[in-house]
Amino acid sequence: MKKFFLPVILLTALFIMGACTNDDNGGGGQAASSGDPVTLTIWESLGGPDEFIQQAGTRFTELHPHITIQFVNVEIGDAANQIALDGPAGVGPDLFGAPHDTLGNLVVGGHILPTSNPTQVANMVMDSAVLATTFDGTQYGYPIASETYALFYNRDLVSSADVPRTFEDLVAFSRAFNAANPGMNGFVMDVSAAYYTIVFTTAGGNRLFGPSGDDVTNSFINSPTAVQGMYFFQSMREILDVPAGDMNTAFADAAFSSGNAAMHLTGPWNIGPFRDAGLNFGVTTIPALPGETNPPASFAGTRVMFASAYSDHPEEAQMFAHFLISEEMQQLRYNITGALPSMPLELDDEHLNGILAQLEYAFPMPSVPGMAAYWSAMEAASALIWDGAGVQENLDLANAAMMGN
Repeated sequence: MKKFFLPVILLTALFIMGACTNDDNGGGGQAASSGDPVTLTIWESLGGPDEFIQQAGTRFTELHPHITIQFVNVEIGDAANQIALDGPAGVGPDLFGAPHDTLGNLVVGGHILPTSNPTQVANMVMDSAVLATTFDGTQYGYPIASETYALFYNRDLVSSADVPRTFEDLVAFSRAFNAANPGMNGFVMDVSAAYYTIVFTTAGGNRLFGPSGDDVTNSFINSPTAVQGMYFFQSMREILDVPAGDMNTAFADAAFSSGNAAMHLTGPWNIGPFRDAGLNFGVTTIPALPGETNPPASFAGTRVMFASAYSDHPEEAQMFAHFLISEEMQQLRYNITGALPSMPLELDDEHLNGILAQLEYAFPMPSVPGMAAYWSAMEAASALIWDGAGVQENLDLANAAMMGN
């Protein structure tokens, strides 16, 4: 049985508190609420999110008999574009799911409403989810799921107590491990994947496109801190002497899955395959960078429920959205979809709890226009740096690509 189902009496108290702050401003209202009949149309994806919306809708209607929840399938990758067409035409949803990196375009297009109770929401979810749903100082939407990556380790090769807590210790461990185990590796990762290599640029609070990810004047990918971090990344070639062209995701996954690597930097999508492979593995936070004590900042992705600016029932839509991020509903969504909650909820899954621990240090992928060039630019820079090319030179080139120079 899963943990942390919020007691009904406490959930009801939460709803009453939300109602007191601004009528039914998203807290869900009291269980005995009533009014004119309202039907809320919710856009979401198939394959789990649909079942979650339907089950959550049934529960919400029990609390608010005058509100009916209607699910309509619009996949998460299509919703941001479709709302621009269907919203103004009067055939759009009241609430829809979309990735957080669509936020800027949704706000600029006037398609979504600000979060009606931002302080309450910010107190409920992780900091990375708050940052992901904030644009120009205003919070939009309700984060319902998050994702990042972490350090996976093979317990048959390194015990939980001996997992390195710093990258310097990881290098020392790998040096000794490689010497004692020819043909094996102490650590593997996709060295050209910009999704992962970003962590080496984040010491001292350095963040891509600034602290809030919205600085369009500077990418900070070639800042002195980022350069120093990528020099350390380059030095790790000592313990993983494989060219970038070969040290890709397939190689790293296969090495870890086959038991030929002690540690691997990867994400929750690999938990199932590694379990199926019969690995005895654990998941923990990413080791700290040189000079740091906390895990580095990994990229985080956030799935958000946005209230449509075209809704005829904006208050009720935000009530339901807030209901979806209650602990009870976050636990239900995890039970159905297996996706990580947007709050630090304890799960009956040690591997996902390791991802959640790293999520506390993650920062959302920026959504500024320059981000479109980041992936190819940083992938090229990471590969060249790994293979011995100039660090400053290649980070300067990546910065120029992102800034449109």
